[in-house]
Amino acid sequence: MNTGYEYTRETEGEAGMMQNIGVVGAGTMGTGVAHLFAARGYPVVMVDSSEAALARSRELIERNVTLYPLVDGEQPRLDAREVTRRIVFSTNLRELKDSDFVVENVTEKREIKEALYPQLDSVCPPHCVFGVNTSAISITRLAARTARADRVIGTHFMNPAPLKPLVEVIRGTHTSPETVDRTRALLDGVGRDSIVVNDAAGFVTNRVMMLTVNEAMFLLHEGVADSAADVDRLFRDCFGHRMGPLETADLIGLDTVLLSLEVIYDSLRDSKYRPCPLLARMVDAGWHGVKSGRGFYEYPDAV
Repeated sequence: MNTGYEYTRETEGEAGMMQNIGVVGAGTMGTGVAHLFAARGYPVVMVDSSEAALARSRELIERNVTLYPLVDGEQPRLDAREVTRRIVFSTNLRELKDSDFVVENVTEKREIKEALYPQLDSVCPPHCVFGVNTSAISITRLAARTARADRVIGTHFMNPAPLKPLVEVIRGTHTSPETVDRTRALLDGVGRDSIVVNDAAGFVTNRVMMLTVNEAMFLLHEGVADSAADVDRLFRDCFGHRMGPLETADLIGLDTVLLSLEVIYDSLRDSKYRPCPLLARMVDAGWHGVKSGRGFYEYPDAV
């Protein structure tokens, strides 16, 4: 079957072999990352503790292959079932035993991530690189939970991963130059550019973005703006932004925004990152944005 992609040198790993990709976490970001690599012809193993999450991830990938046909500007030649056939969906971490590169996407709770990395370390082969897909958590701190700190690196994919052209790569204190090179080469192989930054709370993107979306929420919370739509329109029409800050927060996931703000605040102890009470209340209500069907806006077509 013609999928629209060829196995080329750009998609090959070391020694000319196709790299095996592991994806941990079947949430929004894990689903997008698995979609991206499988659409480019990589064999993927996706692991999550929930069978329901894995089933939903498969459904979303099959739907999104149709919705996102122009990956990297190419013509829509992908078959949804062909893409998902490249992905093994499993609840068993041991399925990652042959992985060359693992992208971890579990929830933005430091204790959950810290507990996971020793398990990955015991299962994955020594050469395997761990890419931490996180909005704010220290790469160096997570690397310390492994016996391969030099092969742990931040890979901050943006949502939706199959469409975003750039990945923020975070170099931890012990990340080796070889790991940086391997990571950037892998991303290049799926048509993604990358910018390398150093490890700090929130890195570059979320150090700025979380402050912006949080302040936009305070403006709504305090009644300075009458509606989320007014806030977002000001940013779209006055500054030419494709999305306003509250639309962006809904896309990221309000629960993820709250956790990211808490991590940055705890790390920097800077009061400007204190989460807006409106945000906390919406998360408590289960209004997490696009993925839940309601946030600052309603999304009736959410799966």
